[in-house]
Amino acid sequence: MIFVDGLPFSLNFSSSSSSSSKSQPSDLLAALMEHQVLVSATHSFKSIQERKVSASMDSKLITSSNSSRYVYLFQREYATVDPSLVHYVGTDEATTCVGVVIRNRKNGMTSVSHMDSPKIVDIGFSQMLALVVDHNLDADLDVHLVGAFEDVSPNHASGRSISQGKRDGYSIPLCRKIVETMQKRPEKFHVKTLCVLRHNTKYDSQGNALPIFNGLLVETSSGTLIPASFDKTSRCPDEIVRRLRVSSSYEDPSWQGKLLDTYDTKTDRFIIAPCSWTKRLVQIVLSLQSLSDSEILASCSTSPLAEGPEFVDNERRLWNYLIKNPDWRTTFPMRQPRVFERTGDGGWKRAGFSSQGQGTYSTPLKSLQVMQHFEHVHPKDVSGKSGKMQGWKENEKVKWKSF
Repeated sequence: MIFVDGLPFSLNFSSSSSSSSKSQPSDLLAALMEHQVLVSATHSFKSIQERKVSASMDSKLITSSNSSRYVYLFQREYATVDPSLVHYVGTDEATTCVGVVIRNRKNGMTSVSHMDSPKIVDIGFSQMLALVVDHNLDADLDVHLVGAFEDVSPNHASGRSISQGKRDGYSIPLCRKIVETMQKRPEKFHVKTLCVLRHNTKYDSQGNALPIFNGLLVETSSGTLIPASFDKTSRCPDEIVRRLRVSSSYEDPSWQGKLLDTYDTKTDRFIIAPCSWTKRLVQIVLSLQSLSDSEILASCSTSPLAEGPEFVDNERRLWNYLIKNPDWRTTFPMRQPRVFERTGDGGWKRAGFSSQGQGTYSTPLKSLQVMQHFEHVHPKDVSGKSGKMQGWKENEKVKWKSF
């Protein structure tokens, strides 16, 4: 059940006055969006200086604590972290996706996910809560939602041809499903931040909607939430393989309706669960290689105008890997996970791997650095990959549509 300001949330007690008060599930999201406590909390969150996390040694960046340990999550991934082992956990590249944070007030156990489709919300919440509540349904859980900008104008229909089922865009159905799932579950969800939809939308000079923030960082010891973005050096380990899993999971029945297993809470290791892909996916990628940058954006993103400058390059790198490794078993031999252990300097090293070329992977996370921006994200800095259709995106809409 949802709580706001310490009280159980009910539409009967909502401060909403502009919309219908009928007790319909679709009203729940609108009522929460208008709740004055959450509106105030969102304004406070948006006043926080965004932090850019980097593992580079740029002298212009302000170095964070050398002992800091981070966990980074890509789209459709989740991780539950122990505050005694991990100091920060975060995600970014969210445009029409939602970064979901659930933290147990008593023990600090924190679960973060990058949800990209209503179809993974039900099981996804069960996955996230497994180690957070520890069978204690009375535990007070703080919840933060960040992302999912308003991708469909609330005032007029899009001039583009859209199907009947997509008139709400991608952000609204996902946000609606998340809040409805929390309301019907027995756990006590104290919603603290609701920076989504119109609360997370700005407009450029041409009137195009863009997300204000596309990422977050959670300090596990205190539960402090910070707007954040990450660069290539800090999105690790195993970046390409983890991105590829987003695409291939739509064809792999073992991942149907689930968030992707990525991190082991008890051992502080990345255990990249295996995922298979088909020749069909490789054929689609081969056909996409000839597309221009603008065509890639139009074909592979649910929010082309909101994507960051790295989007196309990331897609091409992913495709190149897939073409070089058309058989998924070369990436996941015997369908075993890819395991990465934390090194002494806070980086990551491939465990139990002694092949010639790709033996180790280590990006020193202890040198992760933080630069505080003194204004909101500029359009050029928005690197949202949320809602990105790397293969089969939410609602089975095929964005790699060259077949």
